[in-house]
Amino acid sequence: QVQLVESGGGLVQAGGSLRLSCAASGRTFSSAAMGWFRQAPGKEREFVAAIRSFGDNTYYASSVKGRFTISRENAKNTVYLQMNSLKPEDTAVYYCAAQRVWSATVTSKWNYDYWGQGTQVTVSS
Repeated sequence: QVQLVESGGGLVQAGGSLRLSCAASGRTFSSAAMGWFRQAPGKEREFVAAIRSFGDNTYYASSVKGRFTISRENAKNTVYLQMNSLKPEDTAVYYCAAQRVWSATVTSKWNYDYWGQGTQVTVSS
């Protein structure tokens, strides 16, 4: 059993910052990549950022590039998403996801095997 638990969401004004955390646990947990996705009401879940577990390659959606930073702390099996210069358009439920084995694609939700429960991020204008 693999568990992913997000935390750090909340309400923030436009221009503010939040840092999301995702803690992974489970027997012999390992992943090829971890990512963040978000889903706004009435919208499809979309890719936000990802980081490979072997090597530190990072990937970002164009909408967040330059504002968000994904990182990980391997010793704690934790991945972070630092979100700066937040905009109302960033309002969504943010989900942490883990890719079990290597895949050339890290930007599609269909390539992830484990998901957290989500954490709400609300950005007010």
